[in-house]
Amino acid sequence: MRIALLVPGPFGISGGYAYDRAVLDGLCAAGHDARAVELAGRHPLADAAARASANAAFDALPAESVAVIDGLGLPAFRDRAEALAARGVVGLIHHPTTLETGIAEADRDALREAERTLMPLLARVIVTSAATAERLAADFGVDAQRIAVVVPGTAEAPRSPGSGGPHCVLLSVGTLVPRKGHAMLLHALARLFDLDWRLTIVGAAGRDPAHAQALYALADQLGITERVTFAGEADPATLESLWRGADIFALATQWEGYGMAIAEALKRGLPVAVTAGGAAGALVSSRSGVVCATDDQATLSKSLRRLIFDRDLRREMAEAAWTEGQALPDWPTQVGRFAAALA
Repeated sequence: MRIALLVPGPFGISGGYAYDRAVLDGLCAAGHDARAVELAGRHPLADAAARASANAAFDALPAESVAVIDGLGLPAFRDRAEALAARGVVGLIHHPTTLETGIAEADRDALREAERTLMPLLARVIVTSAATAERLAADFGVDAQRIAVVVPGTAEAPRSPGSGGPHCVLLSVGTLVPRKGHAMLLHALARLFDLDWRLTIVGAAGRDPAHAQALYALADQLGITERVTFAGEADPATLESLWRGADIFALATQWEGYGMAIAEALKRGLPVAVTAGGAAGALVSSRSGVVCATDDQATLSKSLRRLIFDRDLRREMAEAAWTEGQALPDWPTQVGRFAAALA
């Protein structure tokens, strides 16, 4: 099978692109001809020039290839509804772009209109969780019979031994955008001034530079700058070191189509503290972590206090996380399901 995955450039390593890359690599390893086609303009509401570039890339695709459009790039084709329907394009939707926080209402309205117009016309829609499938059927007019749920795989990873030092080390992985809830996490931790903790946030700042700057300023305002490290988009070796040295994984997300970083934390045997945004909370049991409401900063702070203070509780949750993490699906299995959804 020949497959072209259209994604807004640059094709980075974070967020949904980690899924996209793993799928493409797996498809190629299974003997398929699969490649990424980078579209100009990272923002889904691209200007006219970027839309023209995206349309040109779409029109240049070989007729025999299966065209798959990552949901982040789908709104760029809002003027090509008939062409997408005629070609039988497949959508890969991690979560509807309209669910992003920090978008101007005028832009959100335009995104919603584009997604509600285009999504029902797609020949097939692949989503990364049942929560996203339910949302597309209920709010975007997608026929449930044309939706395939293919959750991400989770790569084999060594168990995290933890920091082994005097501080409790927390790790959060997520792009610096409002939806990831880093501000809520900072506020929750700032209340724990009497506990010895350190936080590292791994996530690219380029997607929303203004929000990233606001987070840096917030850490300063809360008086926790010396306890918080913004590591940027860490390279694999650096990220591996951070995983191994972490004691707790934390993410106060507003919405996740699945929660790949949460799954990786469980795979490594890390107790987690997350919010129940989208599918994020579905991965976590009461034995392996805590799940709070997306707007409940006080409960998140209290939950983190228990985890940071009680080493025995952390050890118990780490054991459960390790057990649950080993039961998560692997990538070869999920790539096979992805290929089946395209056939």
